[in-house]
Amino acid sequence: MSMPFNFSDKGNSWYQLVTAKTGDLHLQLTGSYTLISLNQSLPVVAKKLTQLASQPDLHWDLTNIHQLDYAGAAMLWRAWNGRRPDYLLLRPEQERMFHRLEKMIALPEPSQRKWFLPVSLLGQQLLRFFDHLAGMITLSGQIVLDIFYLIAHPGRIPVREISANLYRTGAQALGITAIVGFLIGIVLSYLSSEQLHMFGADVYIVNILGMSVIRELGPMLAAILVAGRSGSAMTAQLGVMRVTEELDALTVMGIPHSLRLVLPKIIGLGLALPLIVLWTSAVALLGGLLAADLQVGLSIHYALNSLPDAVPIANLWLGLGKGVVCGMAIALIACHFGLRIQPNTESLGEGTTNSVVTSITAVIIIDAIFAVAFSNIGIRIVS
Repeated sequence: MSMPFNFSDKGNSWYQLVTAKTGDLHLQLTGSYTLISLNQSLPVVAKKLTQLASQPDLHWDLTNIHQLDYAGAAMLWRAWNGRRPDYLLLRPEQERMFHRLEKMIALPEPSQRKWFLPVSLLGQQLLRFFDHLAGMITLSGQIVLDIFYLIAHPGRIPVREISANLYRTGAQALGITAIVGFLIGIVLSYLSSEQLHMFGADVYIVNILGMSVIRELGPMLAAILVAGRSGSAMTAQLGVMRVTEELDALTVMGIPHSLRLVLPKIIGLGLALPLIVLWTSAVALLGGLLAADLQVGLSIHYALNSLPDAVPIANLWLGLGKGVVCGMAIALIACHFGLRIQPNTESLGEGTTNSVVTSITAVIIIDAIFAVAFSNIGIRIVS
């Protein structure tokens, strides 16, 4: 005995209910269950099939379907609430479709609105900051232990790695630092000479140029340029080694990362940056004095002779000291972020960006600390 239940769209039947001789209720799907065939009938058919799927003892028969695409299969899968019914009859090609649907990862549920989102984000940033701070302190401690080890074993000093880093971070950076320093010196001299010339104080250009360039601008410019150029290169190098599993290979061979990779970079940049500071300051002074000669006719010979009296030598040592501290800090930060990169390209770009931003921020903080700590050194106050 059969009890047909038909729903038709333009004369096409989609399904029918049949009661078998055993008394089981069978749902036979017919027609084409494709996106084009269902068209506007898709919501109606989906709603009716969902209602029928609520019957646990219903036997589903999909062997009479002419065509079935993934839109129709997804409609049936949703009607079944994401799992196969207990009684299901399929053709082999249909079996492959539903097997793929079973392997699909469920979409995450939409996140609920968080009323304390700003506080939560601030807490996450603080936790991340302390995590990075603890990591850099740990890396610094390991570097100190490596230094003691090298003092006890001088033959293990990585001389070639230090020399290579000194060349890459120092010699290859002379061009860009010279151009930037020369232009900054010209701009500073031009703006200062315009104001001083109004009061007949042209000779004080030497004091302004000397103090600003040797004490502040020279070290700051050199450190920021090196942070963007060499710091990013260090982070990217260690990140690529992480992506290509070279760091894992070094660990397997028993070669410590800090001794062969991090320490040479810190020593190399700690030696290179003071020399870059000296070079940048000299070029910036040269550009400023040339601009002053062309702008107000201040003799370069007079300016060079009066420079030692206008700028005490302590300012030069202070600038070189900033170079040493900033160089080691930039290398430490770059290596820390490089070792934390995950083996994927997205983490590589994010780690390099965070390394440069953190290095520049650290340079500014170090400069502020030097300015406060040595505010009474190298400055002549005339009463």
